[in-house]
Amino acid sequence: MIFLLDIGNTHTHLGLANAGRVTKQVNIPSSVWQQQQEADRLLQNFIGKARIEGTSLCSVVPSATLAARRWAETLRGVELLELNFKTIRVVGIDYPKPETIGADRLANAIAVRHHFGAPSVVVDFGTAVTFDVVSRLGDYVGGIIAPGLSAMTSYLHEKTALLPSIEIRETSAVIGRNTEEAMLIGAVHGYRGLIRGLVVELKRELKARRLPVVGTGGYARLIAARLPEITAVEPLLTLEGLRLLWEAHR
Repeated sequence: MIFLLDIGNTHTHLGLANAGRVTKQVNIPSSVWQQQQEADRLLQNFIGKARIEGTSLCSVVPSATLAARRWAETLRGVELLELNFKTIRVVGIDYPKPETIGADRLANAIAVRHHFGAPSVVVDFGTAVTFDVVSRLGDYVGGIIAPGLSAMTSYLHEKTALLPSIEIRETSAVIGRNTEEAMLIGAVHGYRGLIRGLVVELKRELKARRLPVVGTGGYARLIAARLPEITAVEPLLTLEGLRLLWEAHR
């Protein structure tokens, strides 16, 4: 089995994969990397009795990256493959400073290129909402970054005296009849409008009448439910990119 590690700002996504697919997945808080013993316990519990042949890693948290590397060194005889602009396969890179691209965004690009072709776009609903664009030539060419849904609603709660903390969920209302409903409309319908408008612009820029747009991350299913511009939802897309990276290096 291949052990997959996608370390984000809020969560670390763990996966186990064989040569064909991701077979097991769980999330742990990324803050756990500050407590090495607890991280060791959670990682070992997840792996269980699986025989690990290799580890494929992407991370956007430098301090956690160091902790993950140290942990990987304890798996004697197991190679660690870390995704970056030098190790990437499946897609090319057409970007002015490739060393500045988030490794998770490269993993998304690998997976969307492999499964959906080119051009194609990933919308990742994480701490930030990111668009990652693969050109007609199969190259990662850049993307778009917007605040995440939770970040936006949390900011409103923290910076205003009367706006509450809310749980993001579907709403059919268009005019809010109370404060929470008004915030939900702004978050859910507002982000659908944001994505719809940006997809129109991306189609124009890429000269693509048909453009696969794949959603992933925490709120992907919620936002995609009433947004036909998102053509597929793949919760394990980033881990799948790490799996494909490992297979491409074999």
